[in-house]
Amino acid sequence: MYKDLRLSIERKIPLTDEEWNFVVEKVKFIKLKKNEFLQIQDSKSSYEGFILNGTFKTYILNDNGTESVIFFSFENEWICDLESFYHQKPTTYNIKAIEDSEILVISKKNKALLFEQVPKLIQFHILMVEKANIAIQQRLIDLLNKTSKQRYLEFIKRYSHKANKINNRNLSSYLGVSHEFLSKIKRSC
Repeated sequence: MYKDLRLSIERKIPLTDEEWNFVVEKVKFIKLKKNEFLQIQDSKSSYEGFILNGTFKTYILNDNGTESVIFFSFENEWICDLESFYHQKPTTYNIKAIEDSEILVISKKNKALLFEQVPKLIQFHILMVEKANIAIQQRLIDLLNKTSKQRYLEFIKRYSHKANKINNRNLSSYLGVSHEFLSKIKRSC
């Protein structure tokens, strides 16, 4: 069950079996059904997680009650509300399973303990944060400079193996278009 996590870490940082055992001791396995929350906006509970299987959406609920999807996350990807996790602030985002999912999570306290036990994981952490920052910047650039159709086509290409898991309501929110406009985009492709 944990082998995908180890592979993810060891793509960047080699681990001894002893170091790996420290990792396993600090993470917690969580199973979520479709539409269950890993995190609820404005709560005090935030984790960093590695998705074993399933799909998640990270979104905010606007004042008018509509969802704005920020990210989708899939198998073998990391997921985290960075500000909440690292600064122990109330959560900014909802993180919800959009299909039955399994995830390994670690608390901030356990991550700090893990850094003491396996200091070289700090380098892996830096690489993860860099990757997250790049993804956030790219998402912003795409929103500002690409058409809805371009963003849709890139999403379908990048996530061809998972695109069918995302319903039109969630995808239109992610793209920043109405459900009707998404239908037009799909028809034109």
